[in-house]
Amino acid sequence: MAKLTAQQLERIARALAEPRRVALLKQIGARAAATPCAALLEVHDVTPATLSHHLKELEAAGLVTSVRAGKCMNVTLKRDVLRAYVDQLARI
Repeated sequence: MAKLTAQQLERIARALAEPRRVALLKQIGARAAATPCAALLEVHDVTPATLSHHLKELEAAGLVTSVRAGKCMNVTLKRDVLRAYVDQLARI
């Protein structure tokens, strides 16, 4: 299990302080395969620019990876990072 630095912990906490990002992360994590951004836009009432901003924050925190497929982005949850975060929180 990876151990996160204090800076990584802080970045993840900051990213997850926004309820919309938590909802996005839940939707992304519910799929075994990558989630297309179009599927996220169908569920969340936000503009593509706002969705992009939230996904960039989740990616900067190390919680997701994004892969461009033509005009679309496919997003995958980095479960190992999320598990490491939860494990470190549990030890507080």
